[in-house]
Amino acid sequence: MFNRRQFITTALGLSAAAVSVSPATGATMTYHEVVDASRAPLQAAPRDRELVRFATLAANSHNTQPWIFSVRGNVIAIAPDFTRRCPAVDPDDHHLFVSLGCAAENLILAASTLGWHADPVVDGDRIVITLEEAPPAASALADAIPVRQCTRAAFAGKPAAPEILHQLENACREPNVTAILITERAGMAKVTDYVLEGNSAQMRDTAFMHELVSWIRFNEAEALATMDGLFSPASGNPSLPSWLARPVLKLFFTERGENKKYREQLDSSAGVIVLAADRSDKSHWIAVGRACQRFGLQATALGLKYSFVNQPVEVAALRPQFATWLGLGGRRPDIVMRFGTGPNLPKSLRRPPELVMQS
Repeated sequence: MFNRRQFITTALGLSAAAVSVSPATGATMTYHEVVDASRAPLQAAPRDRELVRFATLAANSHNTQPWIFSVRGNVIAIAPDFTRRCPAVDPDDHHLFVSLGCAAENLILAASTLGWHADPVVDGDRIVITLEEAPPAASALADAIPVRQCTRAAFAGKPAAPEILHQLENACREPNVTAILITERAGMAKVTDYVLEGNSAQMRDTAFMHELVSWIRFNEAEALATMDGLFSPASGNPSLPSWLARPVLKLFFTERGENKKYREQLDSSAGVIVLAADRSDKSHWIAVGRACQRFGLQATALGLKYSFVNQPVEVAALRPQFATWLGLGGRRPDIVMRFGTGPNLPKSLRRPPELVMQS
């Protein structure tokens, strides 16, 4: 018997093949060719474009890519693009500045492989990175940049070896940032309870749901038109025509169904890690982003998958309870990630450097 996904996919077929025109070359490219181009190996030249390209491969909320890069000599600045903020899920721009920290970490690692030492300084809303020549320093984390992705799927349910957990914890070491690793089943079950409670609250929030759906890209053509957003197949869902997907979304995207999915995902994970900064301000959120990105890269380098389960930190009424359970006192838990052994899924798009760089 067909399930709902099989029925819709079979009845209507997948979306027609979509193409995009490269801003850099003018060439016509398919979705997968655009993905491959954005994730091609790092080149030494043109330096600034290549560093920005690798920076944009960082994790970011809803794949909004809320950043603007500017270059002057050996100084690269990363500034927030507030036109891409998400006020429903991120009213104080916490996730936005965490995303900037993720991008900065990618840029710093990529610069090191090209023979540049990168010194980042937070200047108001911006991260100002000064480059100085240094011996090239390859690293497993830098190599993982074009491979890393958030995998929203069930994992294999296998525990991670102690040495793997140690490496994951070490990757999160950042001044003024605490990493809390949870692998015992009782603790995982409690995290699951918080995630499901938060997910239910969000799915009952009309503003949240409207904002989330506005960032979903249901097929390749829709994703290529914007080069951003949450590509449905990257979450294990079918590619469908927008005219069908949007009206029927309410039938399949339900609180009960999503809670079931999140429970399965967490039950199949090897562990969860929570990041919390010493203070709740922009510079500390950026620091959390750097630690968050290194965690994702280290997991990737170790052959693991990971994804965010941030509901307990996104729902304001739930966040203090979660913090108390974690033993954080008055500190804010910033990021929650699960990890484990999992499948490869289609990768999401990134806007090319030409669209995010200011002269």
